[in-house]
Amino acid sequence: MDQFFNIALILAGFIVIAVASNQIAQLFVKIKLPLITGFLVMGILSGPFILDLIPWESTNNLNFVNDISLGFIAFAAGSELYLRELSGRMKSITWMTVGQLGVTFILGSLGVYYLADQFPFMQTMSTASKVSVSILAGTIFVARSPASAIAVINELRAKGPFTQTAIGVTVLKDVLVIILFAINLSIAETLVNGEQFDLFLLLRLLNELILAFLLGYIVGKTLEIVLSIQSHPYLKSVLILTTGYAAFVFAHSLRSISIEYLPYEIHTEPLLICIIGGFVVTNYTRYRPEFLKIVHDIGPLIYVAFFTLIGASMSLDMLMRVWPIALIFFSLRLGSMVIAGVIGGYLGGDPWKWNRIAWMPYVTQAGVGLGLATLVAEEFTLWGQEFATIIIAVIVLNQFVGPPLFKWSINHVGESHVKGSGHELGVHEALIFGLDGESLALARQLKSHSWNVKLVKLGSEANIEEITDIDVKSISEISLEELQNIAAQKADAIIMMLSDAKNYLICKMAYEKFGTKDLVVRLNERGNFDRFHDLGALIVEPTTAIVSLLDHLVRSPQATSLLLGMHKDQDTVDVEVLNKSLHGIALRDLRLPADIIILSIKRGDEVLISHGYTRLRLHDIVTVVGSIKSIDKVTLLLES
Repeated sequence: MDQFFNIALILAGFIVIAVASNQIAQLFVKIKLPLITGFLVMGILSGPFILDLIPWESTNNLNFVNDISLGFIAFAAGSELYLRELSGRMKSITWMTVGQLGVTFILGSLGVYYLADQFPFMQTMSTASKVSVSILAGTIFVARSPASAIAVINELRAKGPFTQTAIGVTVLKDVLVIILFAINLSIAETLVNGEQFDLFLLLRLLNELILAFLLGYIVGKTLEIVLSIQSHPYLKSVLILTTGYAAFVFAHSLRSISIEYLPYEIHTEPLLICIIGGFVVTNYTRYRPEFLKIVHDIGPLIYVAFFTLIGASMSLDMLMRVWPIALIFFSLRLGSMVIAGVIGGYLGGDPWKWNRIAWMPYVTQAGVGLGLATLVAEEFTLWGQEFATIIIAVIVLNQFVGPPLFKWSINHVGESHVKGSGHELGVHEALIFGLDGESLALARQLKSHSWNVKLVKLGSEANIEEITDIDVKSISEISLEELQNIAAQKADAIIMMLSDAKNYLICKMAYEKFGTKDLVVRLNERGNFDRFHDLGALIVEPTTAIVSLLDHLVRSPQATSLLLGMHKDQDTVDVEVLNKSLHGIALRDLRLPADIIILSIKRGDEVLISHGYTRLRLHDIVTVVGSIKSIDKVTLLLES
């Protein structure tokens, strides 16, 4: 009882430190450093070598926090491996994965082995132990950070084939690296224990992998049951974390039982079990959106706890001694990744412009690499701690170097869509003809929704006020030349708020000469309705529009107010499908934010009431309802 009470006190103290770590680490973001680096630094400061807020014995009592966090990180990595989204770039993803996995592992392992005498902790080792250290280091060299990659992609609003390949390889590689780690850990244990390689060992490794995949499937189905429960998301989050932790407890218990009662040890890698579980939920259940939302929501809390505890667990005295070795490991990994990028890109048929920088997206490491290093430290007590400290030092270096390189590579290939970079995705051009109170109010409303708006006045029109926030253009007459002078041919929408005669001239020229996507007319006389309708214009008749609007507000107030944008932070937009990789994909297979609703799809002149099995086609116009932040993500997905 006293032991549980002590652990509860230690956990409470750690939670307070983690909260402080989360706040102080925000300063690292302001100086363009990764948030994860801030957590590690705060952990180091709180650890036994500086402030001693987390004593050494406390880190041992908090090992269960590591297991819970690692289970979650594996779930998150598995959830990113969504097969339907990766199909369009599968050839490039496959060969780049082969290059980064195979070449990096082989060159990294060989480099560590042949430089073993340069590392003090390896100098007195047997050849078998040197091989063990080498293959484990080579394996961790391959590990990448899906969380860091996604953070950079979201920051740059990056979209395109290079970015899609990068995220696909990152996630697929982390799945494969855990499988490779499970194999190499068993091999390393065999070498260190002095056992002989034989057919039985190979069969045992195969059986352990099969068992891990089977357990992963069971975990996936368990998560499906958890997600099917009608309960609060907080409870589901706790159950998901408990499921991940249970996988670690089961793997550890199975190993202990096999050592005691069987002639051989059964080692199942809990990280692999959990990553398969996340993969199963994401690809083979109907609870993918809810699972992704929960993973997204609780991720920041898990990362704070995990990385802060990792920092507190680092042997700072040892870290200072191993920095020269860490730099050598870092250089080995970087060199092997450059070669792997060129080979993988060439085999995948990517352009040389990409192949030269194909290694840059994969430099950053974080959760998976740290988790594997932690497992090695727990497994090999003689040299595991020093090995893990070196690896953590390498990961810290990669955290500093990796994100800037990935950002530069995305900008270099032109797949960044940050605000202010020109005609960004989701920002459209609108021309409003007429200068009165209504047209000015409309212009300001469109501008607040990120449209580039120009007000156009005829020479005879007087300014209603001194306008400084909207671009006002003046034309002397309605002619093709004047319209081209104000770049009317580039507008996504032209809104006409003049007399019907002038509106018709503009509408006819825009329809015949420019093919403008959306023509909107404020009608003055009901008798002119058919003339504008024949040109495909969207017609607003003020005399009946207000009555129709009031009618809808009375009969369906929630839906109408949502469509009118009356709900705070909610909006409705039309987005054109320009992403070729989405052609033919069903709506139910898109990874949409949980608060997004697809109302309808316009295909040519036909309007489709959408459902989950509706398949997208290029140039479909999709009507989307949701939060402004989520709409921005959907726009990026559909238009890029």
